[in-house]
Amino acid sequence: MYLKFKFLTLLFGCISILGCAQSKKEIIPKTYVAYKASEAITIDGISDEASWDRAKWSDNFIDIEGVKIPTYQTNVKMIWDDNNLYFYAELEEPHIWGDITIRDEVIFYNNDFEIFIDPDGDTHNYYEFEMNALNTVWDLFLSKPYRDHGKVLNNWDINGLKSAVQIDGTINDPTDKDKKWSVEIAMPWEVLVEASGSKEVPADKSWRLGFSRVNWNFDLIDGKYHRKKDKSGKYLPEYNWVWSPTGVINMHEPEKWGYVYFSSKKPEETDSFNIPNDEKIKWELYKLHRAQISYYESHNSFASTIESLTTSDIIVEDKTLQAQIETHSTGYNITIKSPFSDKILTLKEDGKFISK
Repeated sequence: MYLKFKFLTLLFGCISILGCAQSKKEIIPKTYVAYKASEAITIDGISDEASWDRAKWSDNFIDIEGVKIPTYQTNVKMIWDDNNLYFYAELEEPHIWGDITIRDEVIFYNNDFEIFIDPDGDTHNYYEFEMNALNTVWDLFLSKPYRDHGKVLNNWDINGLKSAVQIDGTINDPTDKDKKWSVEIAMPWEVLVEASGSKEVPADKSWRLGFSRVNWNFDLIDGKYHRKKDKSGKYLPEYNWVWSPTGVINMHEPEKWGYVYFSSKKPEETDSFNIPNDEKIKWELYKLHRAQISYYESHNSFASTIESLTTSDIIVEDKTLQAQIETHSTGYNITIKSPFSDKILTLKEDGKFISK
């Protein structure tokens, strides 16, 4: 979601600075094992290949704050081969509609399906993709999240992208009830690895991915669907349903996205993925980073002690960690030495994560 959060840096669901650092409810990112396809995949919006048949569905989507069960069910699958990363999703919808037909328009003004990809997991240089039920797409590249004053490359395209939609019902026909729409997408690795720090397909490695579905209440005007407005003429807020909730109404917190592990095994085989402990330390660093953003807004300076950001011990896997802040003329570094890998994990003032 491109425009919604461009100018928002503080609305992270935190009432106080300390509340930012220690969330009321700990949300653990979801994980998914994507297996390697055993045959060629035709992008037609139909998952009739054997590899799709054997691929597992994701958990049901939940609202973005991780609290409510959505009105309509959404699930996604992933597989890959040496050339592409593939997505297939099914979105239950009794009224399937869309009116945006120009690429790179603001697609989430229609009901849509969205994919977010951060290949190296440092929250910088990530991709966003949206499509509606008319198969109109919007692909963009973000240098970093809006909270960190990132730049958006709206003219960036996923060269070689293929996408298709199948409608189980009739689109833009309010006289009947529809069942669902399904999307199938192929994204070339040649493009996706640009932000990964490697030119190699990430076989037996994990990336950070997020999935979102925007859904609007609607009015019928002269037999056509329109986003619903309140009595004052303002659009009612949209619903945001996601695979891995962020805890706040903002998809642009990449540190909270899920983990997708690209297994080199076939879908009929079994593989597993466990989130590395250093990743759990990274979550703690980003809690402190979000607290620093709030601290700066209140004090016009960065906190120079961890105690200014949180009163709680930082504990990962029963180990109490020591975080340090080093402030300098242009910002700060927060560092923790991992007891699991002995690496120095650092978060900079612009949200960049570094592991050495």
